[in-house]
Amino acid sequence: MLERGEITEIPEPQEIPEVCCGQHETCERDSLLAAVSKQVEYYDDEELDRYKGTKSDSYDEEATNEFREVLYTLQEVEVAGWLRSLQLREIDLPDELKDEAFLIIGERRIH
Repeated sequence: MLERGEITEIPEPQEIPEVCCGQHETCERDSLLAAVSKQVEYYDDEELDRYKGTKSDSYDEEATNEFREVLYTLQEVEVAGWLRSLQLREIDLPDELKDEAFLIIGERRIH
């Protein structure tokens, strides 16, 4: 966002609460912004680190299925954190999974 000029400075990382405080329209736990937390958390997905720097439209079917397997073993409440973790690790989510991941997060925000 900084590189694209959408923000002028990187916000300070904040502690993400265990339980939603209800003070924000979108719970910080569900935020996809990597700036919310600078701590990398792994979701039993260390093997995905080898895709660091791979563009989201460059994954083959086998690689996409590796991401899909992790995505569908996560609990709904973990998906946003996992996507933040990928951002912090400079790993792009395959394009084929973006709609699925955002649908899970969107459904969670509605309920």
